[in-house]
Amino acid sequence: MGAGTEEVFLDVGGGIFVVPVLHERLESACLVRRALALLSPDAVAVEVPSTLARVFSRAIDRLPAISVLLYETEARDTIYLPVHPADPAVEAARWAREHGVPIACADLDVDGYADHRDPLPDSYAMTRIGLSAYCEAVRRAAHPPDAEDARREAAMAYHVRALADGGAQRILVVVGIRHLDGFVAAVDSEQAAPLTPPARKNVRLVNLHPDSLGEVLGEPPFYVASYEAQRRGLQPPAAAAPPRPSGRDYGTFRVLTGGRGDHPARVIDAAALAAQRAGDPLDRMRLQWALVSEAGKALEAAADDEHIEPWQRRNLARYGGRLARQSGMLVADLYDLVVASRACVSENFAFELHRLATSYPWQQEQATDLPTARIRAEELWDGVRRVRLQRRLTRPKRRRPESILKKRRRDERFPGEWLEAFEGESICSYPPEDVIVEAFGGYLRKKGKAVLAEEGARVVPFTTSVLDGIDVRETIRHFAEKQIYVRESGRAPGEIGIVVAIFDEDQDEAGERYPYSLTWHGEHGQESDMAFYATLPERAIVGPGICRVTYGGFLLSYPPGRLGNVWGDDDYRFAESKAEVLLLAALDYSRERVVLHVGPKPPRSVFHSIAARLDRKILHLPIGTLSPATLRKIRVMHVLSGHAKREIAKEYLW
Repeated sequence: MGAGTEEVFLDVGGGIFVVPVLHERLESACLVRRALALLSPDAVAVEVPSTLARVFSRAIDRLPAISVLLYETEARDTIYLPVHPADPAVEAARWAREHGVPIACADLDVDGYADHRDPLPDSYAMTRIGLSAYCEAVRRAAHPPDAEDARREAAMAYHVRALADGGAQRILVVVGIRHLDGFVAAVDSEQAAPLTPPARKNVRLVNLHPDSLGEVLGEPPFYVASYEAQRRGLQPPAAAAPPRPSGRDYGTFRVLTGGRGDHPARVIDAAALAAQRAGDPLDRMRLQWALVSEAGKALEAAADDEHIEPWQRRNLARYGGRLARQSGMLVADLYDLVVASRACVSENFAFELHRLATSYPWQQEQATDLPTARIRAEELWDGVRRVRLQRRLTRPKRRRPESILKKRRRDERFPGEWLEAFEGESICSYPPEDVIVEAFGGYLRKKGKAVLAEEGARVVPFTTSVLDGIDVRETIRHFAEKQIYVRESGRAPGEIGIVVAIFDEDQDEAGERYPYSLTWHGEHGQESDMAFYATLPERAIVGPGICRVTYGGFLLSYPPGRLGNVWGDDDYRFAESKAEVLLLAALDYSRERVVLHVGPKPPRSVFHSIAARLDRKILHLPIGTLSPATLRKIRVMHVLSGHAKREIAKEYLW
């Protein structure tokens, strides 16, 4: 096998072409589809037992609906054979049925298959290093051939030669990659007809329940749907944007138009878009990234106050890659991807990603021609891994009926009544939230000082003092030297003054996401001055004169009473975003030498030059190092129309 078309199949002579595959793997299915398009064979042979040919053909005719072929061995063990579009043998048989080409189920029906667990390379490597290099890697890792494998390979060779004797000029053979060498050797030798058992009587075909797809299939069902969409030539809609709320928002609750996004038609559109982004043949890495993007849209449609940030995407990619490498894979599987999504974004996002990843729009709960079966992962696989997700949902109200009669919160008498109570001239914050923000600012200052101290730390060999403790990692690293290393903590070059926290850089010129900019002072000596930009208050009216906003970023300056109107200062007009305005104000007003900047990316180099001229230092702390759950709590703030609203605010806030 070489470059070009030779990387797709192997020509063994006599009009026989072999595609070595990994069963139920997306890359192998794409490889078979390319080989079929290049060869247009006269006959197809697949590694399926000959005794299952009739039932297997019926399952092929049901596609794109997914079936499971079941039968029992003499030892009363149940064998499961899922039939789905992204399996290479299924792709070959399906193409043959569509083109009226003879199909040979060439494998030998044995009562028990050997349980070989060879450490095969990740199937994604096939798209990077080529088929020939991948086959060579498998040869080095495969177990020595046994008699059972030799019988099966001889049976497959016999059926393929029978197709050739029947007049087929070009025969495409789809065989497991571990059987490649044995099959090629068997084709060149004359073999008698295999001794096959009589047709099995306990073979049955069932329709797989949609809830079992994610547990039974070797690929995430969304990947299978993307493969099916590409195979059908489906095109994504012109505008694949998430549904947005329509009209002006009044009151506590909001009616969303467009639904949740898990309707079969929407899943088909998402799968077609993912297939377009992944290319042809499908690239698993791009397909995974498309899945993350579509899950992000589903998250925004489910909760308009929650979305995935660019820095969270980067953390998700890095963490998912590390989990994959720990499992010996190149690309994270669905379990690792869900775990990384929960850790780097939120459990709500992990739930939406898992729900989309296990969605397959052509599968029905009830089939007219077959019974439906629910199959659990424990029935098929050993060492099943599970992850528990706890979604953040609105808790139901638990009030006694008599308490509701005594005191019931008044709703709006007409749409917009609560908005009229919001004058916007005399506004204030909600004190319990102020305490949380101040504690968060104090935590960031402590964390920043720890980072500064770590930069000045040094590790030296032990002589007369252990200093601040033994450095175990460095001691183990120099174990051969029989030397103990100790650590001396550094000292921060100065105190941290102003804290700038950037959750989302509002660089949109229209400023549609965070158009509300404000500067206000602390009410007493325990509060900081704050400058922030956030969403419009009137977009979320939760009570009479009570609005909820979401921070895009804020600045905390202590002591209070010193901060001017940073949003109207002409000295900051060269800033390219609201986030840069806050950083310039921090450098301008800070009394301490160090300014802490928390954000998805470091400031531009020009700000470090400005800081140096002002004898200041900018310490950047990646926002990905902070807890996503904490960030979600901090970003929500309520704006009250006057101090009088504080007395009733607790009845409307949640």
